[in-house]
Amino acid sequence: MTDKQSAISLWDISAEEKKVDNPMDGDIQAEVAIVGGGFTGLSTALHLGEKGIEAHVLEAETIGHGGSGRNAGLLNAGVWLPPQDVRKELGEEPGKRLVQTLGEAPEYVFSLIEKHQIRCEATRHGTIHAAHAPKGFEDLRRRWEEWQRLGAPVDLLDRDQAAEKIGTKVFHGGLLDHRAGTINPMGYVRGLARAATAAGAKLHTGVRVTKLNREGSGADGGWRLETTRGTVTAKSVILGTNAYSDELWPGLKDTFTIIHYFQLATEPMGDRVEHILKERQGLWDTGSIMFSLRRDAFGRLIIGSMGRVHGGESGLSKRWAARRLRHLFPDLGEVTFEKAWHGQIAMTPDHIPRIHKLAEGLYTPIGYNGRGIAPGTIFGRAMAELLTGGSEDDLPLPITEPKKATSAPIMSRLYDAAFTANQVFKSL
Repeated sequence: MTDKQSAISLWDISAEEKKVDNPMDGDIQAEVAIVGGGFTGLSTALHLGEKGIEAHVLEAETIGHGGSGRNAGLLNAGVWLPPQDVRKELGEEPGKRLVQTLGEAPEYVFSLIEKHQIRCEATRHGTIHAAHAPKGFEDLRRRWEEWQRLGAPVDLLDRDQAAEKIGTKVFHGGLLDHRAGTINPMGYVRGLARAATAAGAKLHTGVRVTKLNREGSGADGGWRLETTRGTVTAKSVILGTNAYSDELWPGLKDTFTIIHYFQLATEPMGDRVEHILKERQGLWDTGSIMFSLRRDAFGRLIIGSMGRVHGGESGLSKRWAARRLRHLFPDLGEVTFEKAWHGQIAMTPDHIPRIHKLAEGLYTPIGYNGRGIAPGTIFGRAMAELLTGGSEDDLPLPITEPKKATSAPIMSRLYDAAFTANQVFKSL
């Protein structure tokens, strides 16, 4: 386990899977180079290894250091949008394919957890999308009607049913998706690293890629990656950096808006929280500034919302979290917070992820809109299939060209200010 002070999240402390530390030393030749040691990169490496291709994963910090290790750990089906809106955005057939693929994604993630015996506190009792207001309940009803038409195991909960599941009468109902569940995301990403290594992948931590150069052309071409620890030459490259993309590929980080999401975890609370999410479903609400709640395997409550942590475990964010918990559970009493953290989310203009072909032999799945676990795993598998003879037509999404989100920097700052103001207002 990691020291609390240096840990990037609660999951960094509590994950049972071992931390990976393996610096790169000297130049490397590889069939496939993968930049980023998160869900996408490690899923790609694992599935390539199972197909007999040795991939090299290059992680600037430690495995799971970015969004994967800071995630809320809600393993959801689908994307941010209702299924009918996905089809409207993408077109009937591409939309239908993405909805089906990501609808089945939690089951696939759970199968990997079982196959590789990944220790990540996995639960399979669903997640609850809770209605913060009557308007939110009507939105949930619309989603439920479409999921019913598609035959998905999703229940619409009335107010009393939601209260029974959640342990509070605050919400106006909810949508219980039985396909979903919760995990310790750092445990899962480290477990993927262990499985990928066993399949033949090479993992390198503490190595930052500083430049990408295309060498040669056509089928004979390849890539030269300059890093802080040497050079890597590879036929193909996958960028699995998502919301943590930097200037490595010019303009890539300008294709989405960065949203921060913060969380605070209480100390283990034992019997005091047994009635809260008693089946350990994860929860998020329909509010425009969303908040989330879950319980881990050790009796901690983890509560979060959009924005950054302000003041660590004892400042503004702590006051927001304490007040929010008192509102939800008046009989809970005083709580002590053990860890606070935040991470980055890549929000696309239409809330749908992307798969970009940046150049010959260079791809990036990106823009998960806060749902990195299932799409990252599935898109990583898809990248492996593509690089071993698959067709671009079989990808979960059509290939698209990167397009600058012109208002992204301004919107990111505006969102940041609004989220901070929300913490202040709801802490009073």
